[in-house]
Amino acid sequence: MTHVWAAIVVGAALLLGGGIASAQAPKIKVGRTTGASGFHLPTYVAMDRGLFKAEGLDAEFVNMTAGELARAAVAKEVDFAPVPGASAEAMLKGAPLVFVVGESLVSQWTLTTAPNVKTVEDLRGKTLGFGRPGSADYGELVVVLARFFKMEAGRDYKIINFRGEPERVAAIVAGSIQGAALSFPHAARAEAEGLKILVKAGDHLPRLGGTISTHKDTVRDRRDAVRRFIRAIARATDYIRTEKAGTLEVVQKHFQLEGRVAESFYSQIRDKFAPQIPKDLFRQLFDSVATPELGWPKDKPLPDVEQFVARDLLAATLRELGKPVD
Repeated sequence: MTHVWAAIVVGAALLLGGGIASAQAPKIKVGRTTGASGFHLPTYVAMDRGLFKAEGLDAEFVNMTAGELARAAVAKEVDFAPVPGASAEAMLKGAPLVFVVGESLVSQWTLTTAPNVKTVEDLRGKTLGFGRPGSADYGELVVVLARFFKMEAGRDYKIINFRGEPERVAAIVAGSIQGAALSFPHAARAEAEGLKILVKAGDHLPRLGGTISTHKDTVRDRRDAVRRFIRAIARATDYIRTEKAGTLEVVQKHFQLEGRVAESFYSQIRDKFAPQIPKDLFRQLFDSVATPELGWPKDKPLPDVEQFVARDLLAATLRELGKPVD
């Protein structure tokens, strides 16, 4: 059924695309974080199940850390960057980026620890493994630990920066760190290896995850390519919800999860993706990065954050697909 569904989508897109097959497909570079991320599952599905191709796009992944992807989007070295925390921080500093489509509606970051850690207080004086400043995991967990557990980075615990999540798991197992920021799929694997999910950021800090940005020039100069990209991501979120077997194949490829671990991950996220960018969560995204912990001046008000989303293009594309806008 998975292959038949994909074939139908491809065929329909070619028929409705008005000559897509005869024209050269627009090339796009899609950001992919080092170590893979559960937030970005729709991009993996769109790539592996031919949904980018069905929309007439010639897509390739570019692997970088979150901070590198945001900088690469500013430099136009990647076309689409699924790193909302780093992108939002860059936008507040004047970067010419704009969000175009959503992915995850919940935070998938966890603080996963060695099994002997019983409470967050047990981590006082210990060392944790996060991504680099500007990455979503760093921003979310630093804020959660400070706001809800009165644990300040540098004062109450130390941070070691890691590029990828698998390296963080290995460091916990080796005892060189006592906990790490892991997204749902990596946390599920870590639990299977005897580690412990101590904190889920989404329980304390509602947030969009994997929301995708691009350069403002791309929206202006390659509007049709951006529209096709939005359509592919929207269809990928539908695919995840309805095509379990095909989605599990993508999960296995990108996260090396199998059996009950893969099933557990799928059950947690199958209905957690959507292309919409709800205004309340969008505001919360910027609230979460406009903090003194991340360098935003205390008591400085946020600008109108709607300037940082291509709301009209997203809404028009969702209407084409018969989807709600909000």
